[in-house]
Amino acid sequence: MEKIRLAIVGVGNCASSLVQGIEYYRTHEGVEKLGLMHYHLGGYQPGDMEVVTAIDVDKRKVGKPLREAIFALPNCTQVISPHLSDSKTIVAMGHVLDGVSEHMRNYPADQTFVVGDEKPCDVEKTLRDSGAEILLNYLPVGSEEAARFYAACCLNAGVSLINCIPVFIASDPQWGRKFAQRNIPIIGDDVKAQLGATILHRTLTQLFVDRGVRIDRTYQLNTGGNTDFLNMLNPSRLRSKKISKTEAVQSILDSPLDERCIHIGPSDYVPWQKDNKVCFLRIEGRGFAGVPLDLELRLSVEDSPNSAGVTIDAIRCCKLARERKIGGPLTSVSAYAMKHPPEQIPDAEGRQRVEEFIQGHRER
Repeated sequence: MEKIRLAIVGVGNCASSLVQGIEYYRTHEGVEKLGLMHYHLGGYQPGDMEVVTAIDVDKRKVGKPLREAIFALPNCTQVISPHLSDSKTIVAMGHVLDGVSEHMRNYPADQTFVVGDEKPCDVEKTLRDSGAEILLNYLPVGSEEAARFYAACCLNAGVSLINCIPVFIASDPQWGRKFAQRNIPIIGDDVKAQLGATILHRTLTQLFVDRGVRIDRTYQLNTGGNTDFLNMLNPSRLRSKKISKTEAVQSILDSPLDERCIHIGPSDYVPWQKDNKVCFLRIEGRGFAGVPLDLELRLSVEDSPNSAGVTIDAIRCCKLARERKIGGPLTSVSAYAMKHPPEQIPDAEGRQRVEEFIQGHRER
């Protein structure tokens, strides 16, 4: 079977985990059910994909083979597959735009970007020449202008977009119509982790609701030491991220909480945590006869691998949509795989809709 041809913009920790994960499942036997929601999906296995082009702005990655660039600083995620298959993919220089926050230039180079001075590539030509079918957007949080630039390049090059960051493209009706008019599938926005803070918060919220407990207040505080958390120290880059994570939880409730009673978002950058993310979650509520109860939870997880399996499923669903000539937002896949989809659906129902989509019983 022909491989699914991928393009990546942003060769950071998430891209590193994805590329290493593809290699892991390609070269390890007997791990079909380890860490994946689907090993076989629409005739494709996790190893049935390859990155044919990659784009970044860090001079330690630009011009390097992808197999080297995914291990270059400031990447700090856990190594899954240290020896990757030989690849001709060379990382091209991207367009910086608003992709690098100014405050990050004040930190040591091993913690932040070292922006290259090469001329940016012609992105549309790069996508076409590589034969890429799907672009994965792994730009830093807050890259509003850059995310829209690459989305426009996808439209012009006929390439699908999986928007893994909290810039609202798939969930924006105007962008959704553009992809539908070009008959190009798109999935987004802001990828959920396999078992991360948001999916856990949603699940516990649903449990409270189902068991008749009234939620009064809740918070989700997250710390980490990768460049994503360093980038998010700039509050001006957090607007879409906070909306995405907050709406993911609010959508479970019959009546949304007052904004003063819900706080969800990154809290601090702790360098020594590296790619480890720690979530502190609290829910306060009232049960039978108004008697109060509260729940506190701490989750510690390697951040970047935690979303790779979800993205691998999204990639294969996107490929199925391309084969079926379905364009526009894939609502079922987006609802199950993303925090801010075009349509918010409870996770159990979202999973059922995804299964129906995979089997061809649901168009999108």
